[in-house]
Amino acid sequence: MNVLLIYPECPETFWSFKHALRFLSKRAGSPPLGLLTVAAMLPKEWNKRLVDLHVQKLRPTDLEWADMAFVSGMIIQRESAHAAIAKCKKAGLTVVAGGPLFTMGHEEFPEVDHFVLNEAEMTLQPFLDDLARGEANRVYEDKSFPPIEKTPVPLWELADLDRYGWMSVQYSRGCPHRCDFCNVTTLFGHRPRTKTSAQIIAELDALYARGWRSSVFFVDDNFIGKKRDLKTDLLPALIEWQKGKSGIPFFTEVSIDLADDDELMSLMHKAGFHMVFIGIETPDAASLAECNKRQNCGRDLVADVKKMQRAGFQVQGGFIVGFDSDTPSIFQRQIDFIQKSGVVMAMVGILQALPGTELYRRLQKEGRLAVQPTTGDNVDGTTNIVPRMGMERLSEGYRRLLLNIYSPKQYYRRTITFLREYKTPRIKQRIQWADIKAFLRSNVRLGILGRERFHYWHMILWTFFRRPELLSYAVALAICGHHLRRTAMDHVK
Repeated sequence: MNVLLIYPECPETFWSFKHALRFLSKRAGSPPLGLLTVAAMLPKEWNKRLVDLHVQKLRPTDLEWADMAFVSGMIIQRESAHAAIAKCKKAGLTVVAGGPLFTMGHEEFPEVDHFVLNEAEMTLQPFLDDLARGEANRVYEDKSFPPIEKTPVPLWELADLDRYGWMSVQYSRGCPHRCDFCNVTTLFGHRPRTKTSAQIIAELDALYARGWRSSVFFVDDNFIGKKRDLKTDLLPALIEWQKGKSGIPFFTEVSIDLADDDELMSLMHKAGFHMVFIGIETPDAASLAECNKRQNCGRDLVADVKKMQRAGFQVQGGFIVGFDSDTPSIFQRQIDFIQKSGVVMAMVGILQALPGTELYRRLQKEGRLAVQPTTGDNVDGTTNIVPRMGMERLSEGYRRLLLNIYSPKQYYRRTITFLREYKTPRIKQRIQWADIKAFLRSNVRLGILGRERFHYWHMILWTFFRRPELLSYAVALAICGHHLRRTAMDHVK
């Protein structure tokens, strides 16, 4: 059996880092972890070929070679998924689909032959057994949340690692919090399930053996969902694993309560974690209560961010406008918070209602869902919600917010605000040729040709004289700022 594993393309968004990756001569952020894991669960005798549409095209020779295509993706990849499936069907291939896009809306894809939904640990093997008997059903679903202690090491050998900016591993699934706009708990439950430290070390060993020496992203939606297990098992294992190596920096997603646990922050820093993404959402207390973001309520959020920066974490932040409680003042309040906190990479989006969430169910009852479905991209300037504020006022406020926070003056000013606080990372990443090229390109593209050149050199010189050990981080942030600014300007247009 010859199988294509097809990963549809995401449209350009803040999260793609498309313009930043060009400085490194990379084509995409990371290879599709889910598909590579599924590949490891397929029969060993099957021939497998990955087609990640972010880094390559689906060629006629691929379609001629294959007997079957496995397609996976998220809501934001809907359009590209439709196109890829159409090509596979035209070529006469059997199409199998799974992943969040199809789990939340497989009815949109009548041309797919088989759906393997929910988590593959539960639904893939029954499909394979039925397929071997020639009795495969169209839909396989199981909404239970299986243990993941036996999930195999992804087949990294299927991906051309040189084309990617970072690699991904997954330690846990599920989140203990109940934010009403988030579909993570719908897909993966409220009780976090974790792999063993031995599994994670095996995955990292496999990457290291293939020559990977750059960043690794722990894709958990909340890495600190089971703090005790982190402290007693995984983090000590990662600290030990880093010994004698060139140094692999880690980054992940956490909730704001990481700031409450000094021991956990210290262990994460020692293990090599240098950056965390946090859903801060809004500085408005009423909006936090409205969306059930309890873990963020009653806190000094700026102080929490500063504390994590001083503990050695660059804090990336997710922010949302468009809550029912929001007033027109929210746009300036978001700007003020972002600048004061030094959250350099601030991802601000308009609230969207994802299928399966409490927010979606509430707005459906109220008759406030727009006709068009959600795009899955909350930073594209659209929403499937009829906002209390009014769409025109929301759009204009969002536009002004983007123009402000991604302007060179504001972006580089908060970069310096961050660098003043940031504790030097413990893990020193080895400088590679791609990093040198990125530095030289940034000097030309941003420091000579860019309209931000004055702010760029001011930040570079400030770092060189005040925090020289962080110069590589300053350059990386400048390059990321170029991507954020380009993407924001495209959205504004």
